[in-house]
Amino acid sequence: MTPAARHAAAIGVLDAWADGVAAEQALTRWARGARYAGSGDRAAVRDLVYGVLRQKGNCAAFGGGTDGRALILGLMRLRGADPGAVFTGALHAPPPLTAAEDGARDVTPDPARDVPDWMLPLLAARIGAELPRLLAAMGTRAPVYLRVNRRKADSAAALARLAEDGVNARAVPGSDTALEVTEGPRRLRRSAAYGEGWVELQDLSAQRAVAALPWPATGKILDYCAGGGGKTLAIADRTGAAVFAHDALPRRMADLPARAARAGVGVDMVGTADLARHAPYEAVLCDVPCSGSGTWRRDPEAKWRLSPRDLDRLIATQADILAAAAPLVAPGGMLAYMTCSLFEAENEGQVAAFEAGHPGWRRLVQRIDTPLSASDGFFAAAWQAPEGSAA
Repeated sequence: MTPAARHAAAIGVLDAWADGVAAEQALTRWARGARYAGSGDRAAVRDLVYGVLRQKGNCAAFGGGTDGRALILGLMRLRGADPGAVFTGALHAPPPLTAAEDGARDVTPDPARDVPDWMLPLLAARIGAELPRLLAAMGTRAPVYLRVNRRKADSAAALARLAEDGVNARAVPGSDTALEVTEGPRRLRRSAAYGEGWVELQDLSAQRAVAALPWPATGKILDYCAGGGGKTLAIADRTGAAVFAHDALPRRMADLPARAARAGVGVDMVGTADLARHAPYEAVLCDVPCSGSGTWRRDPEAKWRLSPRDLDRLIATQADILAAAAPLVAPGGMLAYMTCSLFEAENEGQVAAFEAGHPGWRRLVQRIDTPLSASDGFFAAAWQAPEGSAA
């Protein structure tokens, strides 16, 4: 595909997204209908779509509208590219710019445009005077981080093995497991290091949160909201305890057994009906559904779909999960709470509410990263259950 054809494809995907189709679904539909598109074409179209979603407000301002054509035009202007090289009207290219589209626009970039207005005070409450810098960071693509599976390799061995397959990375200071990919991220899934379980994709902030908690070395650990199982595997790599994975939607864990086998760790899948049978657990992790406001560089679509009502529902769900998980913790055991959110109501607010309703629990850890201190925003807290009886 020519560059112009890739931009035309991105316009179509963005129009589908504006009609309510999820970005990944819209990209998949386009790719299925574009058998001629190679892997490089698909990656390029995806990058254009996600570039717009990260900076949609500015793209609209610079492009003069909110349809796919205007947004792609705005993205090109933001990036200093020449729209005339793409909007040519040639075969598979977007039609030429109209006189109105081609006119100069008296606008300057403003990262605040790229977040819905109602969210700005919530972010400002977290970051204060650093808000402009945070918003600017959210408009960029997040780095790719890997977690070294210490049962298979150390960082030095993993770096060398990755380099053999054209994936260059560097060790992250202060972490015994984190590597930042600096070159060749799209070769990763074909690399021997990945295929043989030496490394897993996992963001730096999540790795730091898992490493900061005092996981028991023996007994039983439950990942109550396991999802795809990234943190389940990270915990299993750090402990000799039996690790259990549960999710309210078990299909989210479909790939976890294969990933655990590849990593050389044991994970037992447990359904909701069997949670109590295996209880009590020496540690229970609740990595709860959240706004995802810390991960907007990776999932910028989420900020445009979230409403205040959605946030209220998430906060209620988070509190319900903590209330359901607490009785599963063994006396003296640990209950951990995590979100990939920057919003105080989902983090410190939930900590305060839990402690108000559970006065015998002792807080062990509370920490947060933002995209200014790690690649994503990530919150973690943990409590020790009262001794003597199950919570």
